[in-house]
Amino acid sequence: MTHDLIVIGGGVNGLVTAAYLAKAGLKVLVLEARDMPGGLALTEEMAPGFRCDVAGHDAGWLLPDIVSDLGLAAHGLELVLPDATVWSPQPDGRSLTLWSDPAKTAEEIGRFSPEDARAWPAFTAQLARFARVLEAVYAVTPPHVPNAGGGDLMTLLGLGRRLRGLGRREMVEFLRVPPMSVAEWLDDWFAADALKGAVGAGGITRILQGPRSAGTAFVLLHHHVGRPAGAIRAAHLVKGGVGNLGQALVAAAKGFGAEIRTTAPVREIVVREGRVLGVALETGEHLPVTQVVSSADPRRTFCGLVDASHLDPEFLRAVRNIRYRGATATVHLALSELPRFTARAPDGALRGAITIAPSLDYLERAYDDAKYGAVSRYPYLEARFPTLTDPSLAPAGKHIMTVQVQYAPYHLKSGSWDAPTRERLADLVVSTLAEYAPNLKKSVLYRRVVTPKDLESRFGLTEGHTYHGELTLDQIFFMRPVAGWARYQTPIAGLYLCGAGTHPGGGLAGAAGRNAARQIVKERRR
Repeated sequence: MTHDLIVIGGGVNGLVTAAYLAKAGLKVLVLEARDMPGGLALTEEMAPGFRCDVAGHDAGWLLPDIVSDLGLAAHGLELVLPDATVWSPQPDGRSLTLWSDPAKTAEEIGRFSPEDARAWPAFTAQLARFARVLEAVYAVTPPHVPNAGGGDLMTLLGLGRRLRGLGRREMVEFLRVPPMSVAEWLDDWFAADALKGAVGAGGITRILQGPRSAGTAFVLLHHHVGRPAGAIRAAHLVKGGVGNLGQALVAAAKGFGAEIRTTAPVREIVVREGRVLGVALETGEHLPVTQVVSSADPRRTFCGLVDASHLDPEFLRAVRNIRYRGATATVHLALSELPRFTARAPDGALRGAITIAPSLDYLERAYDDAKYGAVSRYPYLEARFPTLTDPSLAPAGKHIMTVQVQYAPYHLKSGSWDAPTRERLADLVVSTLAEYAPNLKKSVLYRRVVTPKDLESRFGLTEGHTYHGELTLDQIFFMRPVAGWARYQTPIAGLYLCGAGTHPGGGLAGAAGRNAARQIVKERRR
């Protein structure tokens, strides 16, 4: 069968791209190196009867348009947004719960600071307004800077109108906030350490920076895109596990006519005279095609799949300088019972993220270890009990606890991510959580550790970064993946990118894939 286009990688963005292109009438082939598609959207058994989301629990914001356009609900996808977003136990025995309802959260905050409680509704309203501006930015193909054409100018004009719609005062504030550290921004609003720690943790998610690093206010904004107005740090969970998202996308892509081949690792994107001619597999098979879309990260695509002789040295240098720096590990715990926390947890609070981030100072000290290549001695932890929303993930009466650990850097100054290091990380996680839930140690039946090295070796993620590169201000919008090449095109005719390493980045399930497919279809119709 002759194909119009090949998509390399069957992760979420690759599958979304394939589904949209197939829906547009193209003959699409997806090549997935692993034995099953879905990428990081994978739920598998960690011990008999216990199933966990391998790379983490939050599917990220899935655009309603993608769900509707691809008919994902009809393929069994069901998203869950718990009422509680964060439950943060404190060293002094108190706890703070953030809810989707701003009024309910303000009541909780009032136990720590009545002044902060009064400021909360205004803060969440501002955050929501700013996130809606970013949402508009994320829905478009970035302009070609500095050589913007007529279509680019229309895009910029539309975004400018959206920005002006904030009003003059808020527009200035929107321009002021993203370059700030998340600590500075929260200091403008609040006084209570517990509140600033719980909220500020969202500004350092999957980034090797601390809360006092410039630009982390933008990271908090980025992760609020698509969330309900008052639901600070809300996660989008998938009933049955995040693997159901991958399965729904596979079904959608096939339903539109896309072909998916597994156990088909690509050795090379074949290029001649600056144009794609096909794809060579590790098996030696050659597949002729004139258009290829890579959902692999930019470095893996250009420094691994394309011969360097076909690329300008300056472009290659820019690609090699993309910062990845994976710093997040995941520890899965199979439990005989729920932990009994010494702090009060309101009904439903444990359905949100259990966050060990009592203050911004705590988070900054955690970063201090990692920036010198060490695992944090007192890490920032974000844990969830997926079995509280879906008991089918564990045997009756038992539970799964998934703990994301930051900071656990890919690059260790001493040693490597060998078995003893992994076990020490699991010990650290359990002992840290046991300070707040003393019965935890005795309730652990099985443990599973997923390090940044594991993410690289198993899923092909450079330096174990799930977002295909850090979301810093110099690596977003028209500078993602590199300046001058942010429109999903590449210097090689017929080669495109569609992964999280392109605009708008990670944490937005399928957004880059949808945008890339739209751009490819638009160009084919010219």
